[in-house]
Amino acid sequence: MPTPETTAAEWWQRGPLEGLLPVFQPSAHAILQARDELMHALTDFPDALLWQPLYGMASVGFHLQHITGVLDRLLTYAQGLSLTNEQLQYLQQEGKADGNQTCSELLFRVSYQVHKTLAAVGKMQADAPELIRTIGRKKIPTTQLGLVFHAAEHMMRHTGQVLVTARVQLELYQQATQKE
Repeated sequence: MPTPETTAAEWWQRGPLEGLLPVFQPSAHAILQARDELMHALTDFPDALLWQPLYGMASVGFHLQHITGVLDRLLTYAQGLSLTNEQLQYLQQEGKADGNQTCSELLFRVSYQVHKTLAAVGKMQADAPELIRTIGRKKIPTTQLGLVFHAAEHMMRHTGQVLVTARVQLELYQQATQKE
């Protein structure tokens, strides 16, 4: 699999990812692109800003926790499983500041979950995209392909929110520190 260090092209421009069915390629490319954009944008993001909401919008810390949790939950459903108590507890904690968590730690968790997600997608069979899966206690029907696609789409949506929030926060932070 190509790595960001080997080429500057976006993931969708790097060709097929080894071990993934063609139908899952676009979703995998989007997930990897979102991960890379988060890593790049938050390289030097101050931990002091991690949990600060911006103008009523969710904090960067929330989005990073949520991306990790959503990928995990949607992967669980795509595998035809129900959420565990641990996953439900994680969901309840999303967005709650933990003073011990750093931006680097949350980014590591996102990256690890991306790896886990793509490894599981790589094990999905050729007939997998059409497999009916259900979501949650209400057993809302969808397909395995729908869940993998939604994981990518949802991650990309929250990545966009992180990029804007972090950029504005950094600009305001720099302006405030220059005045001091």
